[in-house]
Amino acid sequence: MYKKKLLFLCALFCLPLLSEAQNIGSYKAGFKKQGNQVSFETTTAKVRIDLCNDGLFRVRTTWNENFEQDEKLMVVKYDWPLVQASSADQKDHFLLQTAKINIKISKAPFRIDVYDKAGKLLSADQGGLGSITKNGDTVSCAKVLQKDEHIFGFGERMDFLDRRNKKLNLNVGRGKGLPHQIGAYNILEANYCPVPFFMSTSGYGLFFHNSFATEWDMGASKKDRYSFKAVDGEMDYYFFYGPDFPAILDQYTTLTGKSPMLSNFALGLHVGTYAGGTWGHESETSTSYVIALAKKYRDMGIPADLLWIDSTWRLFGENGGKGATSFEWRETFKDPKSMFDSIYAMNYKMVGLHIRPRFDNAKKLNLLDQAREKGFTYPEDGKPGEFVNFFDEKAVDWWWQNGVMRVAKLGAKFLKTDEGSAFGALANESDKVGPTGKDAERLHNVFPLAYAKAPFEKFQQLNNMRGLNQTREGYAGIQRYPYLFAGDWPSEWQYFAPVIKAGLNIGLSGVGLWAHCMGGFEHVADPELYIRWVQFGMFSPIAMVFGMDHAGYKEPWNYGEDALRNFKKYDLLRYRMIPYLYTEMYKQHTTGLPLMRALVLHNQDDENTYEIGDQYMLGDQLMVSPVTTKGAVTRSIYLPKGHWFNYWDGKEYKGEQYIHVVAPLDTIPLFVKGGGIIPMQPEMIFSGEKAVDVITLAIFPYQHSSYNLYEDDGSSLAYQKGQFALTKISSNHSATAFQLSIARPAGQFKPTKHTYLAKVQWNGKKPTLITENGSKLVESSSLPDGKKAEWYFDETSKVLWISTKGNNSNNIDISVK
Repeated sequence: MYKKKLLFLCALFCLPLLSEAQNIGSYKAGFKKQGNQVSFETTTAKVRIDLCNDGLFRVRTTWNENFEQDEKLMVVKYDWPLVQASSADQKDHFLLQTAKINIKISKAPFRIDVYDKAGKLLSADQGGLGSITKNGDTVSCAKVLQKDEHIFGFGERMDFLDRRNKKLNLNVGRGKGLPHQIGAYNILEANYCPVPFFMSTSGYGLFFHNSFATEWDMGASKKDRYSFKAVDGEMDYYFFYGPDFPAILDQYTTLTGKSPMLSNFALGLHVGTYAGGTWGHESETSTSYVIALAKKYRDMGIPADLLWIDSTWRLFGENGGKGATSFEWRETFKDPKSMFDSIYAMNYKMVGLHIRPRFDNAKKLNLLDQAREKGFTYPEDGKPGEFVNFFDEKAVDWWWQNGVMRVAKLGAKFLKTDEGSAFGALANESDKVGPTGKDAERLHNVFPLAYAKAPFEKFQQLNNMRGLNQTREGYAGIQRYPYLFAGDWPSEWQYFAPVIKAGLNIGLSGVGLWAHCMGGFEHVADPELYIRWVQFGMFSPIAMVFGMDHAGYKEPWNYGEDALRNFKKYDLLRYRMIPYLYTEMYKQHTTGLPLMRALVLHNQDDENTYEIGDQYMLGDQLMVSPVTTKGAVTRSIYLPKGHWFNYWDGKEYKGEQYIHVVAPLDTIPLFVKGGGIIPMQPEMIFSGEKAVDVITLAIFPYQHSSYNLYEDDGSSLAYQKGQFALTKISSNHSATAFQLSIARPAGQFKPTKHTYLAKVQWNGKKPTLITENGSKLVESSSLPDGKKAEWYFDETSKVLWISTKGNNSNNIDISVK
């Protein structure tokens, strides 16, 4: 009797709940191919496949009458040329065929499977009726996880590289709760820049085009399936065929936008400061502190080009406090314009300011009241709110003219747009959540994009040079408004390696211009940690030093002589490598390949690379292996396939093996790919200090290799119209000879004249004859300075130096026997 009652109650109350879930069902009618669009009707929904190119297509499912309108913050390309594709209506399925893939759409149940042209299964929907489901507002999709499939991406994750068998939630923010060690500092919940995109070693990528919070189960619940769902919105995803990761990233960044070129000086050092007084010490801030800081870098010969003043430059209003921006200078800042002028007189290229996205009133300015009255803040609970409505162009214009221009006309040239995660979520330093409701949930993840976009574009126009914006939060598409930094991680050893992993994961997610606070942000840094973290920082895409610890502030002279010497050594080396980094940034701009690359990016078939989170390629040629263990003076390193040179001593190694190397405190292990060519400029303490009249080519010869050096004017947007030059440098090495060919620059831009100084790792006998364009070069008794044609062989270091007679006006051919 009891069992019958239970069954009756279950039927009465449970069935209506269960019926809320709507599966995709089976094909019903309406198959139609028109141009790139293929439409279907199932028993419960409408499905549309949009072909974008031979290896890229979009799948959309709606249970409503119409599909959502296309948004323009995540995706920038919707207009695609006609794809040559055939379609066939078979007995139990439809078949779409392009030049690269076959898409099989099963009719009952409706299911989408993708194969390459050799018949290999790339991706398959889960069997049964539940591959695509709507349950209430939540939309979800389930697919087969193949036995040997591994997953990479998802944004700035600090926990793992390979996401197979893991669950994760993607929603912009960071861990909540106290103490911070299990809240804000929880690396498992760090979500400053989630990206709903992944790449699979099976040869495809997937981007979930939905701005709501998403949840991903990548084989954690069931080993043979993965699933993704959003709390609301449309089931809308893009499928990318590679089959290799670089090809997938190229497609993804074509869809969501390529990262622009920054000015070449932006590859120099970025210095952040609280102007002498962090929170709780605001009375100690001053313009004189900032000027003295800039001067000290110059006096000590420490290279730097950009500087920004963090939050304590401005008065904190009564309404929003630290979480808002009044645009009113703190009284301790005497004559800010003279401060800017003094810094620029020291040849700093850009000085910026920190802001937050809320308006506030201060003592003299009442921008919050004015913006509310004009309707330029985003509504909260049906009333005028506090957040600048960055989704409204008129609101952005008013914010720019009445807020930002107050500081820009004094000399500010960029912003640090902080705490974009506070829109529709709990702010860092208050109990405020800002806007709420479905619209706020939909916009929460893309608010950081709109927030970064506004100053990037406005300053680009005002400064008449390439834009630059520093931001902490992002989502899919944030690479268009560089650069992103990793957030406020404490100066503790336990966070050092996870920050490296964050850089690798964000690179695997299409964002390449990325930075972190060298030495950590909060807390006083152990000098050894500071040294090791700085070594990593100088070989990061953007080099940034900034700290909150009063009164050290991560300034390099505050952590001992060893730390100062280390900082200067690697900062000077970074500046020498700017021609290489600049060329690699151009590759990123054209291909989507990040500057900082996880080893798996070019080695997706090598399982040894799947969880290596503390080694990476910096561009094509250089492998960096930071030391992340306190007290360590050695470390183990994995060398992927190929041939490798130790950058420091020239020792050669075969790839696909683990090695153990010495790494004293002043040395970060660096390896160069066999055949590597690294262009370098003269040593300098700010960009443009010296003419680049000699370019050094650090060459690690192995068989045949080549490198295209990129050059342009360094700051304008003319590169977007083809105003750049590429110089092809080729190296050919055999047992008996070495050939180095340097072509004339090709392209619309004419570089300044320079000769070349080849620094060749020569692990053999001293050469007997060296010629340039058929003419014999003279052997020198000392190291060449690049000013005259000669050569010199250093027996101790096994380095061959060759200074060319010719310059980049003509082709140069060097022959070594």
